[in-house]
Amino acid sequence: MFNKILGKFSKDVGIDLGTKNTLVYTQEKGIMINEPSVVAVNKRTDEILAVGVEAKIMVGKTPAHIQAIRPLIDGVISDFEVTEKMLKYFIDKVHSESFTLIPRPRVVIGIPLDITEVEKKAVEDAAKSAGARQVFLIEESMAAAIGTRLPVAEATATMIVDIGGGTTEISVISLGGIVASKTLKLAGDELDNNIIQFIREEFNILIGEQVAESIKVRIGSATELKEPMEMEVRGRDLINGLPRAVNVDDSQIREALSKTVGIIIENIKITLEKTPPELVSDIYEQGIVLTGGGSLLRGLDKEIAQATKIPVRVAEDPLTCVARGTGILLNDPELLEKVLTPSSDEL
Repeated sequence: MFNKILGKFSKDVGIDLGTKNTLVYTQEKGIMINEPSVVAVNKRTDEILAVGVEAKIMVGKTPAHIQAIRPLIDGVISDFEVTEKMLKYFIDKVHSESFTLIPRPRVVIGIPLDITEVEKKAVEDAAKSAGARQVFLIEESMAAAIGTRLPVAEATATMIVDIGGGTTEISVISLGGIVASKTLKLAGDELDNNIIQFIREEFNILIGEQVAESIKVRIGSATELKEPMEMEVRGRDLINGLPRAVNVDDSQIREALSKTVGIIIENIKITLEKTPPELVSDIYEQGIVLTGGGSLLRGLDKEIAQATKIPVRVAEDPLTCVARGTGILLNDPELLEKVLTPSSDEL
């Protein structure tokens, strides 16, 4: 009863709880929060020092007693307490402009496809401990498809490839359900690791995650570019331990990324092979839609289209598709009922 009263003064939220970034959507303002899923903790006092952007700045730069933690690995919770505190921080931030003293919103959260019941319960419990009065779980692929305004409830096939930070989810959706799917523990983080490994092997230089990500964003590609690109990379020389800078070009980075890109494409083909023939014909007509931050890799859509012989397009604003999908579901109870993942309490 008390929760219902508080709920009237709370803003219902949709959350894309990602390995790299967490996005929070409200019905009134759309996406209000888009911050890294990073929390800085003082290990001596267990005090939360920073969350999101402020915490990400600290990654790799903290003294021994301060730890910048990413509480989600491959899209699932690896540190329950830190995730709970992070969610509470974001829910409180959404309500900071209102007069709600104790927010009790309804929350729709995107979860990975191959999540276990234990992992699912951890997401529910973390959200409830953070202040949610009601938690609805929805598969991220489904939320991304809804956020891209694809006809998920109709008797026509929709193929969506969501390349996030920790996982790549390949799904064929029809009549409000997932007909065929494949989940890979290869996505944006793995592409960054490919670059770190390449720079280490090729130049004997060690670089950090943030440098690798900036290389991927600035000159990374899946197909040959019309105009060659290069950039200076700075890191620590593994031979003498001193700082050193080298120039790398797009062809070298493309070579570094090619194995992971190849695995993603191969698994798209495998998913198509598992799809019923009636739905495959729909996919040939409708094409494949790419969402998630990894879909922004230059030329990835062309590379997939060439390998599958199916039209491929990148969704509009692919980084926010899952969050927008959760937001649409907050406004559409009928669709939410159709696509909802059963709560761990119902099983």
